[in-house]
Amino acid sequence: MYRYLGMPAGGRRMSRKVGLSANSSQFTLGGEPFRILGGSVHYFRVPRAYWRDRLMKMKACGINTLTTYVPWSLHEPERGVFNFHTQLDLIAYINLAAELGLWVILRPGPYISSELDLGGLPSWLLRDGSMRLRTTHPGFAQAVNAFFDKLIPKVVPLQFKKGGPIIAVQVENEYGSFAKDDSYMLFIKEALESRGISELLLTSDNHNTVKSGGVDGAIRSLKLQKLNQRDIQDLNAIQPNSPILVMDYWTGWYDVWGDLHHVLPPEDMVSTVREILRRGMSVNLYMFHGGSSFGCSGRVFVWDYDAPLSEAGEYTPKYHLLRDLLSRYNSGNGFPDMPALHYREAYEPAIMYQHLSLWDALSFTEGPIKSLKPLSMENLPVNNRNGQSYGYTLYETTITSGGSLKSGDSVRDRALVFVDRSYIGLFKRQSLELAVPDGKGQRTLSLLVENCGRVHHGRDLDKQHKGLVGDILLNNIPLRDFIIYSLDMKPSFIDSLYQAPWKTLPETPSFPGFFMGRMFAYGYPSDTFMRLPGWEKGVVFINGLNLGRYWSIGPQQALYLPGPFLNSGHNQVIVFEEQEGDYKVQFEDTHDLGMAADIQ
Repeated sequence: MYRYLGMPAGGRRMSRKVGLSANSSQFTLGGEPFRILGGSVHYFRVPRAYWRDRLMKMKACGINTLTTYVPWSLHEPERGVFNFHTQLDLIAYINLAAELGLWVILRPGPYISSELDLGGLPSWLLRDGSMRLRTTHPGFAQAVNAFFDKLIPKVVPLQFKKGGPIIAVQVENEYGSFAKDDSYMLFIKEALESRGISELLLTSDNHNTVKSGGVDGAIRSLKLQKLNQRDIQDLNAIQPNSPILVMDYWTGWYDVWGDLHHVLPPEDMVSTVREILRRGMSVNLYMFHGGSSFGCSGRVFVWDYDAPLSEAGEYTPKYHLLRDLLSRYNSGNGFPDMPALHYREAYEPAIMYQHLSLWDALSFTEGPIKSLKPLSMENLPVNNRNGQSYGYTLYETTITSGGSLKSGDSVRDRALVFVDRSYIGLFKRQSLELAVPDGKGQRTLSLLVENCGRVHHGRDLDKQHKGLVGDILLNNIPLRDFIIYSLDMKPSFIDSLYQAPWKTLPETPSFPGFFMGRMFAYGYPSDTFMRLPGWEKGVVFINGLNLGRYWSIGPQQALYLPGPFLNSGHNQVIVFEEQEGDYKVQFEDTHDLGMAADIQ
């Protein structure tokens, strides 16, 4: 497996006694001068069937080091329940990098940001009412120790000095911008070392927080998009006679709902990388390939990132310019050939032929839960008492009059409101009051609350509870006696809907509702792009897998659907739509990331 890794350009075997070292102005690896030419590709954002393809394309561009974060929230979805298989088989991913001749820098967190919900921290941590994330608070420290007890022993044998590809490990991530606990970084560093991490340690921060984000015994590195002489001088002053590593050179940026698609012009990117290399510095491209955030996790949905390799693994102008630039820094051996691109196909539309109203799906949820007061998603007694991470929660109570319904700051993040299952309006950030029509006797008031994603950075991580986080007032009196349904949109829930009373699609179906259709793929399925014109907002599933959310406000107008997610023949498409639908789903052979704007 490691036969590619032992041979430097000169053909001698590399010594494994000394790993990556930062004791002079240049890195050395195995005692030989070494420059990190890195690229970030996250295994959890790329279908496993495409890992090899994406890493070979990166290798063919002249990259010598793979960097990846490790998302705690995905590896430990419930406290004490760990997942390191299939799509989350980190060890297989690191071994694949080694087989392809790539070194690895591992970024195990525990906080990773990475535009993931809660920065990759599990939402069940928030069940602790006194929780202080990213500190040595006992509840947080114990959870980190339990996670590292499982994770770190898996990667220890893959370190450079043990014959593996891991040449460095990052301690936490941009802690300088958080910095709430002076002893925290030392705790994380010791948590890594005491479990057997012995390669070079590094920290990574923006230029203005690089000092406060460091820890003794780890080299500091920078995150940036524009190179500024002053920032380099400041880092040299803090850490003289050390190599400079730009750990995150941002090749683009992420997109959020209702905004434009962010792009960084290719010539801007390549001129900055050229300047970094001209100064003898090391660099990691974040991202080299963004991939996709499948499922409901996070405020950020499309992960193309305007990276050199597109979301669907296609070469971009950035890729070609970069390959040309890096070819000048490649010692001796030429680059491997660029792998051929995958075929993409526009399939016939999937016509929806069955409908299931939200109300008829409730008996298939976990629950119902009875509670005097509203409970936040995290505090629901579901998922083995780990609470609910993502998706929607339905809160129902009985009212006996109409009047003014006020949400205050209690709705996180959007709520569709119904009386006797008829839609009356929407609560969101700006609209905090609704008129409830008068009516006779007892009526059911329902609030369908969506978690639009917890923030992934900033100082408010502890305040990211979702669902109803406080009282809803009717005529200034708090509502009580709720029945609560958890709709987390996990595959197990979608699978359970096979037993539900689906009906042939009526002339005027009710919303919110689930719509089922079929798409047909001949032979070996190809990549395609799903479009939902005429639909408003919801979640789409293919063969029971949560492909992600769609929203007509964009910017993104298509969802990447990788061929490996499809069966040869019939494929089941289920759309959960909140408000209005077109009853067909289209499949095209090109992506549509929406209207673009240059990053300022």
